[in-house]
Amino acid sequence: MKLKIDIVDAFTNEVFKGNQAAVIILNEWLDESLMQNIAMENNLSETAFLVQDEKEVYHIRWFSPLSEIDFCGHATLASSYVLFNENKELNNLKFFAKAVGEFEVEKVKDLIQMNFPNRKPELELDIPKELIEGLSKKPIKVYKSSQAYFAIYEKEDEVLEVSYNSELLKKLAPLDVVVTAPSNCSDYDFVSRYFWPANGGIEDPVTGSIHAGLAPFWAEKLGKNSLIALQASKRTGILKCEVKDDRVFISGKAIGYLQGFITV
Repeated sequence: MKLKIDIVDAFTNEVFKGNQAAVIILNEWLDESLMQNIAMENNLSETAFLVQDEKEVYHIRWFSPLSEIDFCGHATLASSYVLFNENKELNNLKFFAKAVGEFEVEKVKDLIQMNFPNRKPELELDIPKELIEGLSKKPIKVYKSSQAYFAIYEKEDEVLEVSYNSELLKKLAPLDVVVTAPSNCSDYDFVSRYFWPANGGIEDPVTGSIHAGLAPFWAEKLGKNSLIALQASKRTGILKCEVKDDRVFISGKAIGYLQGFITV
């Protein structure tokens, strides 16, 4: 069996930046163990598998090299990029994921805009010692969502400089850790980095899903609903975010890197 595969750099318009995702569009689901093995072989932060139903909704599943992931923004952006390129007349898409529900993606000028649920974190009072000891700099506050602990810092430089102990952060599973602060640059409103040794790797280059929590958090703190975010990994990524009640619109660019076939 041969499967077509696309590898796309998401949240960037330059190859070798943003976050890589593999996209595999299927007629029907493969065995779960096979999808996991493909993701492990790809060794990218996510591999997205899609199956379209009779209502033209794309059911999407995301796999890291270690496990299936509940919610992934950059692989959704990559998948949308592939689908839009395959049909230039398409302007919007509908997706369904078990943990997220149905959501829409559309082309807005030169960006791809994803309509995600608002996943604003709540203040966490019971802070695990593994979180505090696992980060080289102590945050001023810690919040928590269903996806991750949010370690809040006062300054951008602290986010850029913080180091982490992967073995300690692994003990926070199934939750990951995002570190974030307001930006000191006029080009961006806030910055972040995302550590996920328990679920996929060490540091994720660009994490679309966590911005469904970061955007409403910073929208409230900064008093504005439209924000530009920088994920300050080595590859970096830029995300345009807009908060509207119970939805968060996350937009970005993408660029294709590779097309080929998998033989299984």
